[in-house]
Formats: sequence, C-alpha cells, structure tokens
Amino acid sequence: MAAIPVYRWRLAPDGLATRRQLRALGLRPGGQDVAAQIERARRRRGPLVAYLCSIEQAKPVRPMSPAKWAALAKANAARRTCQRNAGYVIPPSLGMCTPCAFPDEQRAA
Repeated sequence: MAAIPVYRWRLAPDGLATRRQLRALGLRPGGQDVAAQIERARRRRGPLVAYLCSIEQAKPVRPMSPAKWAALAKANAARRTCQRNAGYVIPPSLGMCTPCAFPDEQRAA
C-alpha cells in the first residue's frame, strides 16, 4: 500500500475535501479511498488529522426514503420522552426528564 500525501493545515490542493465539506456540497465519498490527509500541530498531543477525498470521484447524497424519515422521527421522539414529551432531549446521564429526576426540587420552587 502506497503512503498517502500529508499536507499542512489549510494547504491542501483544490479538488480535495473532508467528509463534512463533501456533505456541505451535497456529496458523499461513495466508497473511494482516502486521497490525502491534512495535519494540524497541537502543543500537548499528537497532530490533529483530517482525511481528504477527491471531489471529482464523490457521488451525490442519496435522498432519504419515507421509511427513513419515519424511523428518524420515532428515534427523536424517544429521546424526548420520559413519562411525557419533555420538549427537549433527555440527558442520557439521568435517563429521565429533569422534573422526574429531581421531584423534590420542583415542589420547593
């Protein structure tokens, strides 16, 4: 396997993009291999690395089907529901909405 080119932060050539940049353009990597990587030096840890893909080989994002939209809506509703719809995403650390987690504090207020 050949080594991939490494560029410094913000100095990658045109025609290459990260996954997030591809998504902003309405594209996806589409199974292509990583074309290069960029590295940003950090003081106390190893370098911050981002992998780049070719924009020319990228494919359009697939549209979501009605079944996927329904599944996503159901999953998001489950993240907001304790005994009722809390109206916000319930913290995983509590496992329930704030009024259910701290009932005494709600009565005192």
